[in-house]
Amino acid sequence: MDQYLHEVAITAIIYHRNKYLIIQRSKNKKRFPSMWTVPGGKLEISDYASLPKDTKDYWYNVLEKTLAREVREEVGLEISHVEYLTSLATVHSDGAPSLVISCLAKFKSGKIKLQKEEADSFVWVSLKEAKKYDLIDGIYDELVMAERKLNSLSASRRSKKVIWKKSGRGRGNE
Repeated sequence: MDQYLHEVAITAIIYHRNKYLIIQRSKNKKRFPSMWTVPGGKLEISDYASLPKDTKDYWYNVLEKTLAREVREEVGLEISHVEYLTSLATVHSDGAPSLVISCLAKFKSGKIKLQKEEADSFVWVSLKEAKKYDLIDGIYDELVMAERKLNSLSASRRSKKVIWKKSGRGRGNE
């Protein structure tokens, strides 16, 4: 196993009206079939390589763009205000190492339309209601983190989310 090569995934704890979106993974999924989780998926080279670079050498906001694509594909929603929540790593039973970046995201628009091969069901739940579902280990704890973060952020802080953007200053632009 190459110690530097990991699959990278990003997930969204989507909140809307004091509820969180959870989805039931398809019973045909290799990992965690029929268990409940949050939307997300793997970073693919195509998520950035076909786009123009933001600087001479780099693409920026790659994870945010990947997350938006995954959520759109998996559940049909648009999201906003994506913020880092936590990260986790594992080596799956098939030997594949995986790094997952968990984010908090606000529901922006859309109507849920599940991607059949990914999910069988969905529900919007409160933190208390989430306890009733067979969640993948650690997801409930992430929902608790999300709730604490939302409760500690002021409305003005959430509306002023800062993301990387080319300023026109710095190396190569002087």
